Amino acid sequence: MSQARAPRADAVRNRKRILVAAGEQITAHGPDVGMDEIAAAAGVAVGTLYRHFPTKTDLVAAVVTEYVARVADDAEAALARVTAGEHSLDELTAFLGRVVEQSATDRAVKAAAQTLGAQPGNRADEDRAGSAVAALIRAGQADGDVHPDVTVNDIYLLFSTAPTDQPPTARARWLTLVTPGLTTQARQAES
Repeated sequence: MSQARAPRADAVRNRKRILVAAGEQITAHGPDVGMDEIAAAAGVAVGTLYRHFPTKTDLVAAVVTEYVARVADDAEAALARVTAGEHSLDELTAFLGRVVEQSATDRAVKAAAQTLGAQPGNRADEDRAGSAVAALIRAGQADGDVHPDVTVNDIYLLFSTAPTDQPPTARARWLTLVTPGLTTQARQAES
């Protein structure tokens, strides 16, 4: 039985350049940016782009998949810091802030994904992110800082309602306003 060959180094480089260029071009010009423009920005021939991504939907799905992987990496890093002794509520709040900021800069990519129907092909990164966020929540609940009814779905709901189309000051204010809803202290003060 023959084993699949690893991709050539130049193919790996080209794929990475295409993904970076696609993210930048879609963010700068919206979901209608052409594949020719993306190829030019990546410094590759259009044929090279199509060899890696036969359709624009495939390309956008890969960009979204990369974004989800970065979110998962961030969530796992936050959890590692909590495991090493950092305060869980601080890490959860900082994670929320970072994802909202990333979403603000990548919002055109997300809009393109919705427009083109692109869905990340690999759920493993979504699962990694969900597991790490769930562990962050449990750590905060164990510390007595995060309200017992907070779930991963609540965090995803917060992400979906974040003012990513607003300036950084508005996004910071949003985080200041929603954070107390996660905590036990804010709920006790309301009683």
